[in-house]
Amino acid sequence: MENNMENEVKKNKKRGRKPIGYKEEYVLNKEQSKFFVDLSKEDELLKKVQELLIEANNKNYGGEITFKDMALFAIDKLCKKDIEKLKDNSLSEMEKVERSLEEYNQKNGTKLNLGEYLIKKLNLS
Repeated sequence: MENNMENEVKKNKKRGRKPIGYKEEYVLNKEQSKFFVDLSKEDELLKKVQELLIEANNKNYGGEITFKDMALFAIDKLCKKDIEKLKDNSLSEMEKVERSLEEYNQKNGTKLNLGEYLIKKLNLS
């Protein structure tokens, strides 16, 4: 069964250049049960995680608190606002401009292209 799913994904995946405006749809692999966090290139984050682990384990009683424990605890605290913030942080600069253009066109009932929109926003003539 796994091979069938993998084959379907491979069949649907085309090679080569993507068309302009192409957006690949995220598909969650619900079979995945292991997740890894590589902080080797994130010095400040690694230091913060290590400090939090030291602080959490600075106690007289109880078992060791691991990164997994902290991550699972934090995941339970995520709310819709946090998810929206994560979505916004994932946007590139150009995607933010495109989103702003779409919002402007919807709000004003216009069909400006990107160039026209930038001219209007930057007050260029």
